[in-house]
Parts: sequence; C-alpha cells; structure tokens
Amino acid sequence: MQYVDVKIHGKVATVLMNDSQRCNTLGPRMIEDLQTAFSDIHQENRVRAVVLSGAGDHFCAGIDLSVLEQIAKLPSSQAYSESFNAWQRFADLLEMILRFPKPIIAAVDGAAVGAGLGLALAADLMIVSTSASLSAEAVRRGLVGGATAALLSFRAGAATAAKMLLTGESIDADEAYRRGLCEKPVSSDQIWVAASDLATRLGHAPREAVQATKRVLNETIGETLLIQIAAGIADSATACSTDAAKEGVAAFLEKRPPNFL
Repeated sequence: MQYVDVKIHGKVATVLMNDSQRCNTLGPRMIEDLQTAFSDIHQENRVRAVVLSGAGDHFCAGIDLSVLEQIAKLPSSQAYSESFNAWQRFADLLEMILRFPKPIIAAVDGAAVGAGLGLALAADLMIVSTSASLSAEAVRRGLVGGATAALLSFRAGAATAAKMLLTGESIDADEAYRRGLCEKPVSSDQIWVAASDLATRLGHAPREAVQATKRVLNETIGETLLIQIAAGIADSATACSTDAAKEGVAAFLEKRPPNFL
C-alpha cells in the first residue's frame, strides 16, 4: 500500500492514511489502499477493534478535486460516467466500513472536510482533538456532497445536516461534541491514547454480539442509509457537470475565490 499504513497492537489495529503532503486526500489510490487495509484486517482474528486516522496536520481533506477537474475536461458523453465511477469508489469504501464486523473509531486531529468528514462518520465512533474541525463545504465549490449528507443526517439529525451542508461552514470540536458527533475532545497529544483506550474497551465484548449490534445499527435501524448514499453519489456525479462545479473546483485548485455567475 502506498498511502496507508497498518499497525496492530494487541487486539487493536490502526489504519493510518499517510499522504500528509496532500492532507490525506481521497484519490483513487488512497481509496484502494484503505479498502485493502480493511480487507486485510477483516482476516485478522486477533483484531477486535480498529482506529482510523490521518498522518500530519489533518485527518482528511476530502475527495481529490484534481480528479474531478480532469473528468470535467472529458467530452460530455464520457464525463458523467467517469464522475459517477469516481464517486462510486468512495461509496464502496463507505459501505465496506459500515458493514465491517469490528468496531471502528475515527481519530480526527485537524480538519475532516467533505468526503473526509463522510469517512469519519462512517466509523462507529469518533474521537476528536481540541484542534479538530468538521465541515461539509461541497456547496461552496458548486458541488453536492451526497454521501456525506446521508451520513451526517444519520449520525447527527436533519437540523445539524442542514446547517453544515447548506452553509458549508465548519464546526469546532466543542460544537461537534455538543451535537453528539463525537466523544469529549482531547488534546492532540492524547488523541491516540484516547482512541486506543476506547478501542480496547470495545474489544472486551464478545465479537458475535458486537458484529450483530453493528448490523442492527447500520443495516436495520439504518436500513435506508446505503440507499441514501447510492442516491447521494448519483446527485454528486450529476452536479460535477455543471458550470458552477467546474468553476468551484478550478478556483480551489488555483487558490483563488470562485466567480459564480
């Protein structure tokens, strides 16, 4: 794996996104590496819980917008299918995490943005540092974060989802805790300790009971979640073909304010 490191300590596995220069952006290779990591851990009987985190200053900056920019340059007859495929890869990763039989804790230090927030929300629990920020800012880029919208509404409710998705504004660690998105924030130098401690506690329960409880939460109570994610990525792919999305993505990559007409 090029962008993901896996370490196992006792009964806890750590999956570390390790592309700090690009803020652990979710490009095709990062997504593939994460799928490989979780597939490998699935086979490790000694692992009872997983901590997912990102190297460097940020958890994850979201989907790789340079990929969307390249797709936007394709003929319109190809652009939608390629855009859909890009978002489908992300949805497949989310489904893999949601169906994963062992509890997963997202340890978020720094920013979790857009699809990066969606990735953290797909985990069963979230630990954040006091310097963490969570945002779903697709709307500010002329995009639609459909999968993140489904997960945000599922985890935090429609009111929180509407505020974050429609404004694109970030919330800090204390606000995330107040809204029930995460455990009580800890300092950055304690986030690994807190996540590992929680993972160890989760590992004390019988694995059969944990697996069945995850199915109840994510597939019974959340019976429409995967359908909503699928519908969300279709909306995301459609939005990528608009002039607003092309301008929003270009402006971000060129580090300038967007000029929406």
